[in-house]
Amino acid sequence: MKQIIAMGGGGFSMEPENLLLDQYILKQAGQSNPKVCFLPTASGDAEGYIERFYNAFHSLSCEPSHLSLFKLPTKDLERFLLEKDILYVGGGNTKSMLALWREWKIDSILKKAWESGTILAGLSAGSICWFEEGITDSFGEELETIEGLGFLKGSHSPHYDGEKDRRPLFQSFIRKGKLQAGYGADDGAALHFIGENLYKVVSSRAHASAYWVEMRENAMHETVLSTEYLKQE
Repeated sequence: MKQIIAMGGGGFSMEPENLLLDQYILKQAGQSNPKVCFLPTASGDAEGYIERFYNAFHSLSCEPSHLSLFKLPTKDLERFLLEKDILYVGGGNTKSMLALWREWKIDSILKKAWESGTILAGLSAGSICWFEEGITDSFGEELETIEGLGFLKGSHSPHYDGEKDRRPLFQSFIRKGKLQAGYGADDGAALHFIGENLYKVVSSRAHASAYWVEMRENAMHETVLSTEYLKQE
C-alpha cells in the first residue's frame, strides 16, 4: 500500500511538546517498533535539527535513524533507505533539497520506496516535494511556484494559516493559472494519501484544517476538508 503523509506544519520540529502527528505517522506502519529515517536535506543536514529529531523519536516506540548527504552512512543509499518503514523529510529549502536528491538519485529511490510500501512523510519542504507543484520561499523572501516530484497530483501549500502571505498567494497563483488546483494545509494539519487519493486529514491542533483550492466557474473556491483532531489519549 502506497502512503504519503504531508504535513502543513507541526511535528517534532514545530511542536516538540505535541507529537500527535509524529505518533500518527508511526502508527500507520502497523508495527510495534518501526524503522523511521529522517531526511534533513532541506536544512543542509543541520546538526541541531537532527538532534531534535532524535530527542523526539527516542521517546516514541520506533527505531530512529537519519540520512545525511554530507556525511554519508553508506555508499549503498538505496539499500539503506529501502530497509526503512518510514522516510520522514524535514523542512528548509525545497529547491536545494530537490537538486541534491536528483544528484544523488534519492528522488528515484523515494519513488521505489513509496511503490514498495514504505511510508513517505514530512512537513513544509518535506510536504511540498511529493506533489506536482507547490509554493515555496526557496528563492528568497518572496513566495514562488516550484515543481515537485509529482508522486501526487496537483499543487500544495503548507503553512496555510501560519504565514500571512501563503493563503492569498496560493490562491492568486491558481487563479492566474500558474499552479494547478491543490491542497492548502494549516500548521498542525496533515494530508494522508493512500495511493494517489486523499484518505483523510488529521490534525494535532483543535482548529487546524486543510483545504481544496480551485477555480470553478471563473471564481475561486476554497473547500474546507473534514479533519480528525488527534486528541491526546
